[in-house]
Amino acid sequence: MNKRRIVITGLGALTPIGNNVDEFFSGLAKGKNGVGLITNFDTTNFKTKFACELKNFDSLNHFDKKTLRKTDNYCIHALVSAREAIKDSGLELDKIDKERCGVIWGSGIGGINSYETEVIEYSRNEGRHKLSPFFITKMISNMAPGLIAMEFGFYGVNYTTVSACASSNHALLDAYNYIQMGDANLIIAGGSEYPITETSIGGFSSMKAISTNENYHEASRPYDVDRDGFVAGEGAGAIVLEEYEHAKNRGAKIYAEFVGGGMSSDAYHISAPHPEGRGAALSMKNALKRAGISSKEIQYINAHGTSTPAGDIPELLAVKSVFEENLDNLFISSTKSMTGHLLGAAGAIEALATIYAVKNDFIPPTINTKNLDPDIPKGINIVTGSGKKQMVEYALSNTFGFGGHNASVVFKKFTD
Repeated sequence: MNKRRIVITGLGALTPIGNNVDEFFSGLAKGKNGVGLITNFDTTNFKTKFACELKNFDSLNHFDKKTLRKTDNYCIHALVSAREAIKDSGLELDKIDKERCGVIWGSGIGGINSYETEVIEYSRNEGRHKLSPFFITKMISNMAPGLIAMEFGFYGVNYTTVSACASSNHALLDAYNYIQMGDANLIIAGGSEYPITETSIGGFSSMKAISTNENYHEASRPYDVDRDGFVAGEGAGAIVLEEYEHAKNRGAKIYAEFVGGGMSSDAYHISAPHPEGRGAALSMKNALKRAGISSKEIQYINAHGTSTPAGDIPELLAVKSVFEENLDNLFISSTKSMTGHLLGAAGAIEALATIYAVKNDFIPPTINTKNLDPDIPKGINIVTGSGKKQMVEYALSNTFGFGGHNASVVFKKFTD
């Protein structure tokens, strides 16, 4: 069987630096900072009082009150980005085989806001509060792809990947594999998250994983010697993956080609990466092998780069070990410096940023980083301050999750 080519034909974004793809891409180009004081809840008793929330986003502009009462915000975010991606793809839904269209979606913590709200209310009322009949369906992590499939009538593969911050990269890779095997013509994949809640921020704070920097505008600063933790972000990213001949036959515009990816496990620690980046290196090696390219062919890496003291350097050690012969021609940035860390949705919006780099020959910057950590391996080129015009034929995006889950995806500039 000939290898099926998989292309990207639709994009959707809902992020702290833009509520659609055009705004998001503009934010990346300008180095826009998405951080601000938390408005989702009262932070009086919290050390961390900031996050990367959505700006000027009103769910009522997209859904009626009845729908919002029975739908968690992470699903709302998913549906908004999926609608944009499907519209952008130019699909005529009545002219495609919907049995060969599916949805694979990533989320790290799903409906934690609904769970938190109901349980707190139940506890405060000593069990007398009646739980919502939508409590379970709002909370479970698989509801987002279910709702997307219902909206568009996609009868094919449908499920959620849950692997912490690697969730939506795993969703993209699973979608790639299903199309590659011939089991689908088109899959919408991505991820969504609504993690800026009391229990989520409180939990990450107790782990000392999240920044408490009083100068919060510069708190998300990957690779800076004074970084002190990540900044939480919310939103969603959606990508339409399509078999090339299927896309060609309907005259679809094509953003980039998805040429493969790799996965691995650190097998090391519940929350810390392997200190030498062993799992990260294996994930990238597997991605290159699956894409059928050498390390010399990658020009850009959208790094996981969360701005945590323990996490940033091991990834760069892994990069050096895999790309040592290509470091002079390889550029790295972390767009989490702009968007914050969207947990299970991180892979999706960072894949969008990587596609942007490939299509436009432009490397988004790492903002806020002023004093590079001296432990960064020599030869690593991190793009800081402002973006960089640079030919990008191939680009790779990394995501790594608690539990040691690693996933890397590779995109290529599209040519017929």
